[in-house]
Parts: sequence; C-alpha cells; structure tokens
Amino acid sequence: MPEGAHRRVKILVAGHLGVGKTTAIRTLSEIPTLHTEEVMTDAAADTDDLSLVGLRNKTTTTVAIDFGRLTLPGDKIVLYLYGTPGQRRFLPLWKGIALGALGALVLVDTRRLDASFEVMDLIEERGLPYAVAVNVFPDSPDYSLEILRSKLDLAPDTPLVICDARQTNSSLNALIELTAHSISRAGDETS
Repeated sequence: MPEGAHRRVKILVAGHLGVGKTTAIRTLSEIPTLHTEEVMTDAAADTDDLSLVGLRNKTTTTVAIDFGRLTLPGDKIVLYLYGTPGQRRFLPLWKGIALGALGALVLVDTRRLDASFEVMDLIEERGLPYAVAVNVFPDSPDYSLEILRSKLDLAPDTPLVICDARQTNSSLNALIELTAHSISRAGDETS
C-alpha cells in the first residue's frame, strides 16, 4: 500500500462467462493479481455451453474471485477490484462478493448480448450503480452506442462505453465512467 491515509473503495467487475473480467483486472491492477482460475473439466460440460461463440477455446474459468488493486493518483483513493464468476452456479458466492461495493463495471460481448441480462439484473436488484463496458473481440459485431443501449435496455443515465479489456487506457476509461456515475448517483441520493 502507498504511504498515508487512503480511502478504500470496492468495485465489482462483473459479466457472463468468457467476457474478459479476469483480463480487465489484470490490465488495471498495479499489483500482481489474485485469480481463482481452474481448468474447466468434463464435470461442467452439461452446465457451461462452450460451443457458444467466444467460448470454444476457453480452458479455464474463475471459480471464486479475481482481485486487483489500483491507486488513483493524487486522490488518495485505492480501488479494490473484485471479479465475479460468470456462471449461475456461483451465484451464492457472487452475492457475498457484492456486499459493500460502491458500484459495478459490467463487461458485455456483442456476440452474446443476451447473456448480459442476468448479471445486470443481479446488480440492479442490489441497488448498485453500474457502467456497461462493451469488450471488443476480433469477431464481435459492431453496433453504434445508440443501438447497444437499446438492445441492452439501459436506462438513459447508465454509462455505456466501448472497451478493450487488454488495453490499460481503454479499461481505465470504463472505470472512470463507473466512478463518475457512482459519485453522481451518491450525490443525488444525499440531496
């Protein structure tokens, strides 16, 4: 930890299986990240449909959390980034991870937009502010932000950005959108 008094803020990085949560946390973290990735086995074959676009070459999955840390320059704020598992069977774990979070960065994949609704519903049920970051993949369909907002049925004030989870500046921009939205929403609630 850097020296001095710092405010610690918990941020969720959420999304469906294979959307890039682990990659985003690795990209953003200033420390070596903690991962609970395990090799996917035949036992999950009936549960995880790996024949879907974007999952055919997936060999590992997060079974508990990903964790990283990012200190914001000059603000004396430290973001603790918690990546959630993307499968429904880990839902009880997900609920515990969400406790105390300031907000959530929801990653989505335009190849499987329908897989995003469950995660967004869970976050909305907990009353967490969130931003949506559309993670780009080489074979992703390209939609305008207006069309994506409509397809995802997002509220007008929900931030929506295009992101490449492998690129630091792109991932930081998504995190900045979430942070600004969370602060704005917190200010609205105290007024």
